[in-house]
Amino acid sequence: MQIYITAFIIALGVAYMVTPSVQRLAVRWGAVDKPEARKVHKGIIPRLGGLAIYAGFIAAVLASVHMTWELLGILVGGTAILLLGVVDDVYQISAKTKLLGQIAAASVLLLFDIRIDWLTNPFGSMIYLDMWAIPITLIWVVSLTNTLNLIDGLDGLAAGVSVIAAVTIFLMAVELNFWLVAVLTAALAGSALGFLYFNFSPAKIFMGDTGSMFLGYMLAAVSLVGTVKSAATIALIVPMVALGLPILDTACAIIRRFNNGQPIFKPDRGHLHHRLLDMGLTQKQVVLILYLVTIVLGVSAIVMTEVRFGHAAFIVLALLAAAFVAARKTGVLKSAGSVKGR
Repeated sequence: MQIYITAFIIALGVAYMVTPSVQRLAVRWGAVDKPEARKVHKGIIPRLGGLAIYAGFIAAVLASVHMTWELLGILVGGTAILLLGVVDDVYQISAKTKLLGQIAAASVLLLFDIRIDWLTNPFGSMIYLDMWAIPITLIWVVSLTNTLNLIDGLDGLAAGVSVIAAVTIFLMAVELNFWLVAVLTAALAGSALGFLYFNFSPAKIFMGDTGSMFLGYMLAAVSLVGTVKSAATIALIVPMVALGLPILDTACAIIRRFNNGQPIFKPDRGHLHHRLLDMGLTQKQVVLILYLVTIVLGVSAIVMTEVRFGHAAFIVLALLAAAFVAARKTGVLKSAGSVKGR
């Protein structure tokens, strides 16, 4: 357990200490976020906060574990997605270019033999994915990379959700003795929490695509390490449930834009956090409510690892029913004005 605590503390401390320097660097590079119709903040806020998260994570990992081929692949891929985020935060690249970059970064994992080869059949047998392993792995990594990116719309939301999701996966990893996954998620949680001090409302700096894509990518990548070790669907189910909030919000955004004849990548003001703000809640209230939702999902994910398949399926159905009711109540599937911005 000491190695996990060490990784967490190093990541938290480094991210906390580096963030002010990153803030000044972002201003110098012109990587700032300006107010507009879709966005909530009022003033000009520096982006690039993901660099501090990355610094904390890398410092913690290198200080805690010996380098392996598998770990090298994760770090190379994470660095690639980070650089893509930096370019986007500074130069504002197109959605298609960003997607191609995400696919390239996800492909790095494949080069290091990190992929979903097997899934556990609920009825007892194993399913070998064969040639489907590559596309399914790419879809998994790119999807999680984007889901976290899309909820990064309120001060502290994406960072807090990432901390809770990382802790959830950490608890699963400790239970299943996935030591590398446990170290990586402890480092992720620590670095995101160290940055959150500056990012919570009122935010002094945003993580930008640099941070949101890095966190999403790393959560996807560490879950793949779990599938390599266990060949179990559970290694994917836990992060899916823990990240249920951004995943469902992204799904609703896709359905909403498709139904309204809008391009899927064209942003709007119809995300869950926008709807809750429109209902009269403050930014802090919305963020805290969504933290609570993520904690409930995280606890549900952990419970699912301890019960039989039938009970786990019931939990999933209950969560989906609750999500459907919430979507109807908040109107996230209804039309929202499409405006310029991410």
